[in-house]
Amino acid sequence: MSLLEVEGLNTYYEDSHILFDVALKVERHEVVALLGRNGAGKSTTLKSLMGVVTPRTGSIRFDGQEIAGQKSHAIARAGMQLVHEDRRIFGSLNVEENIMLAGLTAQNRWPLERVYATFPRLKERRGSRGTDLSGGEQQMLAIARALVREPKLLLLDEPFEGLAPVIVQNLLTTCRKLADEGQTILLVEQNISAAMLLADRAYIINNGHIVETHTAQALRDQPEVLHRHLGV
Repeated sequence: MSLLEVEGLNTYYEDSHILFDVALKVERHEVVALLGRNGAGKSTTLKSLMGVVTPRTGSIRFDGQEIAGQKSHAIARAGMQLVHEDRRIFGSLNVEENIMLAGLTAQNRWPLERVYATFPRLKERRGSRGTDLSGGEQQMLAIARALVREPKLLLLDEPFEGLAPVIVQNLLTTCRKLADEGQTILLVEQNISAAMLLADRAYIINNGHIVETHTAQALRDQPEVLHRHLGV
């Protein structure tokens, strides 16, 4: 049984039909990328899985349980965590307070030492307020807040967007280490080369429809597929 099994997912924003019968799977200890142009439905897919947006129809089975239509806090309690594109850290709290607050209601919680071993920069900045962090540091903190809850599945929405190449490389190395340690990840990312360095498999979404699914190696071997759908 897959960790995540999605079938026939249809999501609307008011009367606008955004996702059309989306189906995908994520196996345990797998990194899956969801690729597509801007407005293709990538972020809406993650928000639908996390309960931020309620799908109108479809099935979302997570770790054997149906979660479609549940509230975000219940889905988080079941072991899924979404790192939003806009990060959503608490600017008035310092780094350590942000992490501690995220872990308060977790059934299993990473110790701070493990968080800081994963993100040494956050240890250096642990007394700094969220508003005083750079974009890269904020992204590290956003991911750390999700990881402190020891998620079964980590959803990352555009984690490398707007970051300097050296920061992207740093975060890539960290995410690769997490994956090697068995963390299951579903990743939305416009940086195709970065996504392909992380992913085992990829789905391509276009206008709310899943149009292709391949192993990452197959996509590397067939660049025309990416060019056809993404123009890269």
